[in-house]
Amino acid sequence: MNRLRILRSPSLAPRPRRFAYRVPWRVDRTTAPHFRLVNEGRETLTGVTVSVAGSSRLRVSAPTSVAPGEAVRASVHGSDPARDTVLVVRWFPPDGREYLWQLSL
Repeated sequence: MNRLRILRSPSLAPRPRRFAYRVPWRVDRTTAPHFRLVNEGRETLTGVTVSVAGSSRLRVSAPTSVAPGEAVRASVHGSDPARDTVLVVRWFPPDGREYLWQLSL
């Protein structure tokens, strides 16, 4: 039996930016290995996640949305995080584009 499948049209592609996008995060390292990633931009960021690449372990209290002035807290534990670990921050600004930022410890 021949079945038809109705597919949704894909969402529209984001409009191209005219200028470079400034990373909205500031890293507060004063209490390392506990870090604060502060949204210093003017937009609320959604879909915020923090992950770790390397041999260290990560504990994070990441809300899904981070308003301007709010922060994400992340704790990194390992034998030598400065040598073998990076944090990867992922977020979406209001225009729907996906951004990734790699942070060396």
